Amino acid sequence: MTEQQRQSSRDRILIAAATMIGEDPAARLSVRAVAARAGVSTGSLRFHFPTQRELQETVLAGIYSMVAPDDDIHDRSRPARDRLVDRLRQVLAPAGVGEQARSAWLKVHESFIAERPTEEARAAYLTLDRAGRRQIEAWLAVLTDEGTLAPGDNEQRALFLNTVITGLSIQRVLPAEDTVLTTETAVLYAAVDAVLGEPAQG
Repeated sequence: MTEQQRQSSRDRILIAAATMIGEDPAARLSVRAVAARAGVSTGSLRFHFPTQRELQETVLAGIYSMVAPDDDIHDRSRPARDRLVDRLRQVLAPAGVGEQARSAWLKVHESFIAERPTEEARAAYLTLDRAGRRQIEAWLAVLTDEGTLAPGDNEQRALFLNTVITGLSIQRVLPAEDTVLTTETAVLYAAVDAVLGEPAQG
């Protein structure tokens, strides 16, 4: 197999898996389903991605880099709080609002909450969650390196911010008095200010 053929099949696999997640945020990306969607053999998929977790993490990293590119987190001409809020807002964007958000959360409920999740479903969810937190940790590391965020436990900070994002995505489905944008903006700034305002540890 030539390098071009290998790259082509790898790209087809990633595009198929990303499409499946786009259609269903709770998609489990089984080897057979992704291979069939990509039009490749399961052996070809395993060649590029020996484990299901590796496939999921590669796909999610690609999705996050497209949804929330890191370029503007480095733009020191803007306040750190605004840059971080913008990044978090971009993570929320694909969740949609109204019926789109409701449909996405119904799929999540069906896959992970309505019944005890299988080990495969649990692993899929944990991969999604881990990818989101890693992306946030990377942004926090940039702010730490530039000195606008005191050194500390960025893993815990990312967990906190990721939990806020999850809560806001659920809030999009529920009735609210204010517009979603007004509520989300206030909450995101409060969460980011709490993180950026932490005193240096040690």
